[in-house]
Amino acid sequence: MNPVEVSEGDGPLILGMPHGGTYLPAEIEARLNPYGRAMADTDWHIKTLYHGLLPSATTVRATFSRYLVDANRDPSGTSLYPGMKTTETCPTTNFDGEPIYKDAQQPDTGEVESRIAHYHVPYHRALSEQIARALSKHGIAVLYDCHSIRSNIPNLFEGTLPVFNIGTKDGETCGPAIETVAADICGVADGFDMIVNGRFKGGWTTRHYGKPASGVHAIQMELAQRAYMDEAPPWTYQTGRAGPLRHHLGKLLHRIERLALDGNL
Repeated sequence: MNPVEVSEGDGPLILGMPHGGTYLPAEIEARLNPYGRAMADTDWHIKTLYHGLLPSATTVRATFSRYLVDANRDPSGTSLYPGMKTTETCPTTNFDGEPIYKDAQQPDTGEVESRIAHYHVPYHRALSEQIARALSKHGIAVLYDCHSIRSNIPNLFEGTLPVFNIGTKDGETCGPAIETVAADICGVADGFDMIVNGRFKGGWTTRHYGKPASGVHAIQMELAQRAYMDEAPPWTYQTGRAGPLRHHLGKLLHRIERLALDGNL
């Protein structure tokens, strides 16, 4: 099983998709309890949602489940949000705080390191290669990290999450024009709400790669799943509901690409 799927485009944008995969080795799946096997925290249908919105974009997609190893966590284990609840690089609980392994079946330190080496590292090697390729060709690269999450998870945040959650680590990971155009387009999207650097300020991927002074910009888009799918099993993709969301996402991707090609970041 290839841990990463790459579709190369000729533009400066790279779409990262670290959480849309569902692959679990049989021997690890057997150690999971029903909460773990449900994989409820998957970024369901994220590949379908973004498909064809920007043909020139490169896509780098993890094929493995985030319950195997989370490709958007610091491999050192350092928390992205100190003092706040989150899940580990190799999660032992789901977003609701429920254990995902059968008793005494959690991975030990050696297994965590092995999973990082076999899955996390190849994903980020591919992502780094595509960023370098775009940077070499265009003199600039923009990593747009694609995410989605259930709208209500009391264990992680209060209330209902806005549909558009834009993360730039308080403006550190990209040029101001990218954050501005994202806020402008999402802010006037009819029927949707938006926040910039709220509960989600950008995960490890955004923070690790986003170095505007070096020509690499990164932005995370965390979408509330109610905007395009059913937020309960079997997690059905709703084409009619997704249409308006895809319109705004496509507009945003095209605008960011234009900014990058014109050197206006």
